[in-house]
Amino acid sequence: MAAGLFALLDDVAALVKLTTASLDDVAGAAGRASAKAAGVVVDDAAVTPRYVQGLEPKRELSIIGRIARGSLINKILIILPVALLLSQFAPWALTPILMLGGLYLSYEGAEKVWEKIAGHEEHPESRNEAVAAAPEENEKKIVSSAVRTDFILSAEIMVIALNEVASEGLVSRAVILAFVAVVITVLVYGVVALIVKMDDAGLALSKRENAGVAGLGRGLVKAMPIVLATLSNVGIVAMLWVGGHILLVGVDELGFHPPYAFVHHLEEIVGGGFLGWLVNTLCSAVIGLVVGGLIVGIAHLLPKRSQEQHA
Repeated sequence: MAAGLFALLDDVAALVKLTTASLDDVAGAAGRASAKAAGVVVDDAAVTPRYVQGLEPKRELSIIGRIARGSLINKILIILPVALLLSQFAPWALTPILMLGGLYLSYEGAEKVWEKIAGHEEHPESRNEAVAAAPEENEKKIVSSAVRTDFILSAEIMVIALNEVASEGLVSRAVILAFVAVVITVLVYGVVALIVKMDDAGLALSKRENAGVAGLGRGLVKAMPIVLATLSNVGIVAMLWVGGHILLVGVDELGFHPPYAFVHHLEEIVGGGFLGWLVNTLCSAVIGLVVGGLIVGIAHLLPKRSQEQHA
């Protein structure tokens, strides 16, 4: 009886040790996968603040929370199961699907560039007035637009993470991707919330009796509009960069190697490292701008053709 009990305890101890080792492996793999997707995470954090720029401060956190919830739904309920199924049964389909997302991001970025050049860019004040006039409808549009863009960036993050842990079993892959989805969503939207509320923190600090603290607060209040405007522009560049990079890598994986080989050659010319990364980033952004510009041009021509035919 005692021998049987000790044998059972040994089995339990062995099972606990095996489970602990498995958890360590999963945590390590999740860490590697998250680090690999860091570039796109930065893009996601840069893109999102422009959606709440110019809105009433009291609505900012609510809208960010709704976007974050949509982002998590994107990752956990849509992207994760689809990515797992495709990686298991049709891995060849991942690249073309991802490239469709790259086309969308390139279009979004190029459309924003066109709006700036043509003077059609929406100003924060007009957006604030529109939201005030019909808050529920316009906030829903803002959240919907942000979640659509987030879907593409989230898909890129999840596929990068999936490629990093492709050798793991199906269950391990599911656990790792779920972990990455939650951690990255909390990280991105936590940082975004801090950024957009920094001016409120500055306003509170500016009312302190300590002259140094009050001066810091006033500096934050003055700086944040510039920071948010800069982040908005960074977000546009980020969409072009990520969209172009998806297309550049995608065509290479589908068998058309010259574009990627050319960019890689340029990276080697500058010696690789940071300069190589910068060259790759610039080339990807140019590709995104060119391809996105073509789509924008077609999209703007189609209504005109339709009107001409009806005329």
